[in-house]
Amino acid sequence: MNLGSLEGFYWVARERGYTRAARAFPYPISQPGVFQQVKKLEAQLGVPLFERIKKDEVALTAAGERLYAFCAPFFEALPGVVDAIVSQQPGGVLRMEASGLVLRGILPGWIRRLRQAEPEISVDVQELQTIDFERLRTGAAHLIVDYSEAVPSDVEQRAIATSHAFLVVPDAHCHLRRGELAQLASLPFVSYHPSLPHYALQLRALQQHIGTPKRTVSASSVDAILAFVSAGLGFSVVPWLDRKGPRLPGVSAKRVTGAGTTFPISAMWRRGNHALVQSALDALE
Repeated sequence: MNLGSLEGFYWVARERGYTRAARAFPYPISQPGVFQQVKKLEAQLGVPLFERIKKDEVALTAAGERLYAFCAPFFEALPGVVDAIVSQQPGGVLRMEASGLVLRGILPGWIRRLRQAEPEISVDVQELQTIDFERLRTGAAHLIVDYSEAVPSDVEQRAIATSHAFLVVPDAHCHLRRGELAQLASLPFVSYHPSLPHYALQLRALQQHIGTPKRTVSASSVDAILAFVSAGLGFSVVPWLDRKGPRLPGVSAKRVTGAGTTFPISAMWRRGNHALVQSALDALE
């Protein structure tokens, strides 16, 4: 479909006549030129879009009303978008992907500050299970926020928080001292699903401090893991942003210290200057 023909249709529908449409156009065009645009569009669609009700007044047909409802928001918003782009005003949809931990602990306050600073920016957030940097390259996401052991050279990052490893056990085992932690190996270990990158980090911390568990059950998120532990069905090692650890009924949390027990949470974006990303980063400060 030719955009010029669609534009002509929009102005005729808005002004309810060809002569008035030609006068309202944002650039010089004759009344016959507008008429031809509409006739080309009607020929392409195979249906009439207008019916004449007076000498220089037309009304939309049912097909015309349907097409106008679709295209009018585009043409009405276009001048404001062009002005914002030319004047380099921030605006648009910022697409973010973040882990459940980040969604809970970081994004609510961050998004509130961004909306207060830049009300013209809307935010679309998706929870991620695994990081896919290709989504940054294609523009499917502008920001990915999580922990990553390796970042490609075409991706920039900024550390924005730190997660800490916590041993979480059912309350019945909360009095175990450090030398007695090996007793936990008799309980099921509640892990991330083996397909998730955090699974390997969990096992590394577990084997360093407790040993290899006899049985493992998997869950999809920190919240699901904690629900298992709260129910007394096992123990786990989870990342947490608050240094005090998770506080839930039925769960006792002990911070794990030493090498490999802290993990930087980073905002990651495609290398280069992107106004939406910069506005989001500014709202962090």
